[in-house]
Order: sequence, then C-alpha cells, then structure tokens
Amino acid sequence: MKHASSQYFGYSLGTLRKTCLASLAGIIATAGAFAASHSDAPLIKQDPQANLTDVYAFVGTKYDDPETKVLNVLVSVRPFSDPGDGVIYERFSTDALYSIHLANPTTGKSFRQYDFRFSSTNSDRAPVLKNPDTILSYGLGTEVGAIQEPGDARQNYTQYYWVAKNRRYLTGALVIPPPNVGANTTPFYNDMDGEAVSGAANLTELDSYTRSTIYDLPSGEAVYAGPREDGFYADTPAIFDLLDSRILDNTGDLSDGLGQDGNGVDGFQGFNVLTYSIQIPISSLPEMSYSDPFFGDAKGVGVYATVSRPSITLRNHRGDYAAGRWVQVNRMGNPLFNEVLVALKDKDAYNRSSPTSDSRYASYATNPEVATLINTVYGTNFQASGRVDLKAVFIPDVLRVNTQTDPVRLPGQEGYSRLGFIGGDTTSGVNSGWPNGRRIGDDVVDIALTAVASGPSYQTITLVGDNVASNDASYHQVFPYLATPHAGPTTDQRESK
Repeated sequence: MKHASSQYFGYSLGTLRKTCLASLAGIIATAGAFAASHSDAPLIKQDPQANLTDVYAFVGTKYDDPETKVLNVLVSVRPFSDPGDGVIYERFSTDALYSIHLANPTTGKSFRQYDFRFSSTNSDRAPVLKNPDTILSYGLGTEVGAIQEPGDARQNYTQYYWVAKNRRYLTGALVIPPPNVGANTTPFYNDMDGEAVSGAANLTELDSYTRSTIYDLPSGEAVYAGPREDGFYADTPAIFDLLDSRILDNTGDLSDGLGQDGNGVDGFQGFNVLTYSIQIPISSLPEMSYSDPFFGDAKGVGVYATVSRPSITLRNHRGDYAAGRWVQVNRMGNPLFNEVLVALKDKDAYNRSSPTSDSRYASYATNPEVATLINTVYGTNFQASGRVDLKAVFIPDVLRVNTQTDPVRLPGQEGYSRLGFIGGDTTSGVNSGWPNGRRIGDDVVDIALTAVASGPSYQTITLVGDNVASNDASYHQVFPYLATPHAGPTTDQRESK
C-alpha cells in the first residue's frame, strides 16, 4: 500500500416454508436475465470495456486501520474476461471515464463523484511500454523473468490511472498490477500448483501485487484498480437451456435457503473482471434520511456507477482519436433492475439517464413483467401489480447504504448469510446485505426471486433460487475484497461444478 501524491491531473419475516418444484421451475425459467449487469442492454453489449457488471457498496473498516469505519465501493467492468487471453490481456479503456457517484438515497441526485482515468492501451513508449520490440506484454520488458513487483522491469506493459474527486485530480500516476498470467510470470498470485490463492483474512495475507497497489489519497480515501475474479454467481447456462434438470435437483435442506446441496453450476466461474474501487471514511459523508423498504427510517447515502465515452471518435491508419464531451453509455445501481425489469425499448435509454429521472421507469418495478410471466406459464399467483415493495428498492436506482451500522459481516465470518436478513444476518438491527447496499457474496438472484415470490406483504417467505449457493473462489475479507484473479493456465470455465 502506497501513498498517492496530490496534484492536478420492525419487519416480520413470517414463516419460512419449502417451495414445491413446480413453482420453483416457473421462477427459474424466467430468471435467464438474472446476470447482475453482465448483459443488460443492446448497445453496451457491443462495448465490453465500458460494460458495468456489478456495483458493491457496504460498510467496513479501512484496509490498514480497523478503527476507521469506511464505505467500500467496488465497481467491476468487462464481463467474461478470459484469464488466458494472452498476449494482450484485458485493460481499462483509455478513452472512458469510469465513475462512482455518491447520491441522495431518496432523490438519486449525485453530490460527490469520483472519476478514474486510465493510461493508453496501445502505447509504444515508456513508462507504459518498456520494450516495443517483443510480443510479450508480461515477463519480458528490459529484463526477462517472473514479475517481482508491479511495474518492474519484467512487466513490459504497465497501465496507470488517476483519480479525481468532483473533477479535481487527487493523484499522480498510480500503478495497476499485472493480470494473473500464471505461475511462471506472476508467481505471487498463485500456489505451488499454479492456482490463484484467495481468502485473505487480513492485509498481510493478500498477494504482494494487490497489497502494493492499494493507495492512500491525500483526502483520506484509499483506492485500488486492477484485475479481479468475477464475484457474481448464477447458473445462467442451464437456465437458458430450457431449464436443465440440474437446477431443479434441490436435495438440500431448504430451511436455510436453496442450493446448499444442489447441482447448479456457476456460469461465471473461471472468469475475471476489471475492478476500480475506493474506501471512503464514513466521517466524511453526510447522513441523509431515507426509508428502508424493510426496516423503516434510516440514514446514509446512495451509490451508483457510470461509464462515459467521448462523443466523437476518429479513426485513421495511425489509430483512434477521441474528442468532444463525455457521453454516459452505462450505469448501474442495484443489481438486476435494467436486465430483469426494464423493457427492451427502454434499456439503452436507461443507461444514458440519471437516477433523478428514474420515475419514468417506476412502472417496471410496480408492475413486474417477470411475475406476470410466471403466473401465466405456471399457474402461480404472485402479485404482478402494485408492487410498492419493489419500487421502494429500485426507484431511484441507487444502492442505499445505511452508514450508521457497524461493519457488516462478510463471507467466511461467523453469522454471515448470503441471503442477508432472510437468513437471519443483521447488523446493528438492520439488514446486513442487499438491498441495504450490497456486499460481496450477497446472493442477489435468490434474494430477488424470493422477493418476487413473497411480496409485497411478506407474510410468508417463499425461498426460491437457481441452485448455485456460492462463488467459485473465496472472497478476501480485506480491501479490495474480490478474489484474486484466475490464472489462465489453470482455469476451468464451466466445465465442472
């Protein structure tokens, strides 16, 4: 971890009961779009480097100071990043503006914006590229061999980034660690078998590449940007294959949630993402009043992310040149909203709009088509209109984080449940996970499906899900939390459970 220089540049759950297979099948059959934000709208699907996959926001402690309470915000882009995609590997786009917004949790109006800008993806000169006369991006720069530390002589290509707060740059050039090329090139990510090592309980257990690229900003925040393992999990391949029977094989005890002993396969296992992230001291944030849909009066902030592109791109034989004002091309707050609730005609418009205008999309939450489809096809009786509960979660579409709580539990810690308060996991008397912010590991697919089936009264909680109960890699319990990126040579993508 390094210091960056400053320069301009009262809810009742009711009675849990088991779900019959016929009802479960109906719900899962319509869940094909439940992929966080990996494939949310037609236009952004064509621009993977700007495609937001997940936004996480939760209360924790500073990476090197357990006495300082912080708001963690982690934003991932570039879905389905193949760990073995040499020789270039994935890079943040140099002509994109990657942003984190802190907003009023009731109106969605942004009051603070952190922007991340990245250096060239196609540089032919130092310090970004040390040796232009080789095919190797990693393992051969001005020396040959394993990368010992980010940016060293063996890391030929090194991407850098800068962070601005409300358009004022806070940093000089910060280093992005290398991708996990494999045990021969990036040994400190991996064990003796070449498998990525994850599950660090504290800072000293993090791999040295990640640990050395956590930076303190002069205004009190800490940041990290670089490759991470995709922390989202769901069996979308089987869902799309006309409801493969492995999803229906729920043999576990449903009393603590579906999928504990199920046969689902994580369709996102083996893939990486690019993540930009920040820790913000809670003491620097306003306490804005809002209504939690399940726990009543609360105080905190809203969080969402955007990616913008320049309005003009010129191409010629020498390369691409960007100019003009920034145009927002993607945004995300809560998981699943644009994918599952917003109709095709409005998906691209949503990505270019602000949460302050989300009232135009409110009918998609109050009258969810997904519930209508389930009822029509499978004869269930889930309420498909007047869903004020879903409107309270999704409109405006920001993650609402109660910043008055203690740090929330994380996967691997005692008392943690992937279902949050549905699984009895509360913090300071309120929900520990989504829709109170969103933690790493929150099973947002099962939580959302359970809400569709159980609301708006929630007198009876009907647990439903996709039969995938965990991520394929262990999360870290310290910033930047998302697991170590997979190594290309040892990755097994969706070939086995």
